[in-house]
Amino acid sequence: MGTVQFGTDYGISNSSGQVSKQEVSKILNYCRQNDIKVLDTASGYGNAEQVLGEFDLIDFKVISKFLPNGDIKEFDRQLGNTLENLKLQQIYGYLAHRPERLIDNRWEWEALKKAKEEKKIEKIGFSLNSPKELDSLLELNLVPDLVQVPYNYLDRRFEGHLKQLKIEQVEIHTRSVFLQGLFFTDLNKLSNHFDSVIPFLKILKKVPKLSGQLLDFVLSKDFIDKVIIGTQSLTQLQTNIEQVINLKGESLPQPPSLSDSILMPMFWPSNK
Repeated sequence: MGTVQFGTDYGISNSSGQVSKQEVSKILNYCRQNDIKVLDTASGYGNAEQVLGEFDLIDFKVISKFLPNGDIKEFDRQLGNTLENLKLQQIYGYLAHRPERLIDNRWEWEALKKAKEEKKIEKIGFSLNSPKELDSLLELNLVPDLVQVPYNYLDRRFEGHLKQLKIEQVEIHTRSVFLQGLFFTDLNKLSNHFDSVIPFLKILKKVPKLSGQLLDFVLSKDFIDKVIIGTQSLTQLQTNIEQVINLKGESLPQPPSLSDSILMPMFWPSNK
């Protein structure tokens, strides 16, 4: 369960803003009842960690991410704040949210390993945006326990890397299954930045149970351990899950080849 929407107004198709605490409670209860046992959050997700900390997290494995630090004291303070916010003594995973920084700041990787030895973290690793980042880190022998990468029906840039990491027993989590909601957004509101993908999105919108199809595509990959999905409401989450369960052999159209300017939201214009 992705929690960025618990702490901030997130997603290109998000029209309802930050999820209310009452709705968060309903979502977490649904997760408990339906074997969704991992929560993905970050210190950079607004107040998502604090919101989660208001609930009993004993049934969940929690993963958070840290932003770049100036020194070891700042790293320790950031990790301490995360544990305090979540009201936990240990978290399942702690990932570098800007992993390219580790290339020139190897001390952060050593700090991660130290925190793991101290049992504050079970698994360490990276939240990645590009395969090039991963190549650079692996060249330095910074081998993670866990990685998180974007992967969806349009964006398969990491596929070769993920298959190899899986052989090396790295735990693999993928995000952006709905490409931050781009698959469902009102096409009339998109800027000309998205002109190259709009014709395909028009075709996709005619596909029955589209969210279930897109989610099932990623869930079917045996090299992926966990698929992270966010939600604006319990109803939206239930719909996505039910669509996967009730799929009846529908197929998706062949995707086009697209540039990183479309596949990577960091390059999208701020006005959408």
